[in-house]
Amino acid sequence: MPELHELPAVALRDLLRKGQVSAAEAAAHFLARIEQQNPLLGAFITVTAEQAMADARTADSARSHNPSGELPLLHGMPLAFKDLTDVAGVVTTHGSAALDHKPAPADGPLVALLKEAGVTPLGKTQVPEFGLTAYSENRIAPPSRNPHALSRSSGGSSGGSAAAVAAGLLPFAPGTDGGGSVRIPAAACGLVGLKPGRGVVPAGESVGDPARLVVAGPIARDSVDAALMMDALAAPDAAGRPDGGYLAAVGQEPPRLRIGISLDSPWSGTFPFIPEQDALDALRVGGDLLEHAGHALSDASIRYDNRYPDAFTSAWTAAVGAARISPHREALLAPLTRTFRRRAQQRSPAKLAESLAFLRQFQHDTVAQYAQWDLMLMPSLAQAPRPVGWFTGAMHGTDRWPAAQWPGDADGDYRRQCEYAPWSSMVNVCGLPAITIPVHWTGGAPGLGLPMGIQLVGPPGSESLLLQVARQLGF
Repeated sequence: MPELHELPAVALRDLLRKGQVSAAEAAAHFLARIEQQNPLLGAFITVTAEQAMADARTADSARSHNPSGELPLLHGMPLAFKDLTDVAGVVTTHGSAALDHKPAPADGPLVALLKEAGVTPLGKTQVPEFGLTAYSENRIAPPSRNPHALSRSSGGSSGGSAAAVAAGLLPFAPGTDGGGSVRIPAAACGLVGLKPGRGVVPAGESVGDPARLVVAGPIARDSVDAALMMDALAAPDAAGRPDGGYLAAVGQEPPRLRIGISLDSPWSGTFPFIPEQDALDALRVGGDLLEHAGHALSDASIRYDNRYPDAFTSAWTAAVGAARISPHREALLAPLTRTFRRRAQQRSPAKLAESLAFLRQFQHDTVAQYAQWDLMLMPSLAQAPRPVGWFTGAMHGTDRWPAAQWPGDADGDYRRQCEYAPWSSMVNVCGLPAITIPVHWTGGAPGLGLPMGIQLVGPPGSESLLLQVARQLGF
């Protein structure tokens, strides 16, 4: 029998529900994996081993005292949460040295939802400061590294969660995505990452997000495991939720689809970029798989308004401008955070309102163009996973960067991120569902080199369709 961390999440869930594996056994196994591998991987900021074992024993006791009772969907499943999300009694760092690190008084809505579904939280995973970046490096803990090459980043902002899933420290994980933060790390770590559409997972939407960019979604090793988590995450009345749930629907054959292929990006005018050959290879491989499955592919020319970058950046950074940070601690912020916080505070309410109005029009125009096809296809990333420290210019191989040594080129950092992931944020602005699928490896075969993926974007309510297509392609 495979070890517990080698099992698909669905298989582990079934063993736990049948009582063939106890919640305490599962928690202890994954905690041992974390203790062994996290020092090199940097996936976890905080490990709550004692509380996890207590929670697992409580779950086992409840099962033994009511053996015929109905168990929650994810009974006993080990899980972890990004350190942007409050877990009662556990410090939420937000990846920042500028905040007081106090235990959260209560669970956030996403944590409460998944605890009600039966999960056993093991701790908090590594994030960039305030979730702002496409890499998970900060001043309070070692950077999150890619399990496929420890010199490379696992992406962000759900980078610690993606690294943990890819390394077998977790069976799957919830991420949150406001500009690519599920899809970027999933692609970098060779996983399936699903960003649901706006409103599908109300518990994962952020307070203080004026453009409603952020939504929670699954990071998993395959589409079936992602479907299981979607059954726990999605609202019962979510648009497009299939009868019987996502897990029941994922194995169904999707219809023959018209798929538009595009390399167009709303960032191209401000930050001209050329996709790496690895990204183009992934797109070619993904297209071949889709055509072999019977879908009709054609080139799609999408026109994006060149005012997008400024408007998106205004909306994306509004929350960090409003964050409560003592003036005497602002020097502890990373250069990018400090720069964009200052600009957000200098921006007038009228300017922010103008940006939000533009993004609403951008959504209308872009969705109308996408509607010519059933799905849109593009690479997940324009470049292979970047080295740790590459975005900040701090590539000197250390795990911590003293404040005086952090490069201060915030605009260069931001530009590098936008060139790395130029097809992510507009999907959040449009409120559409999207999935990343790891179809290619830079070494030519699974497990060789670094993973590269494709992104499929669908219309509202198409989460189950995206999962079906991923499953049809063998992922």
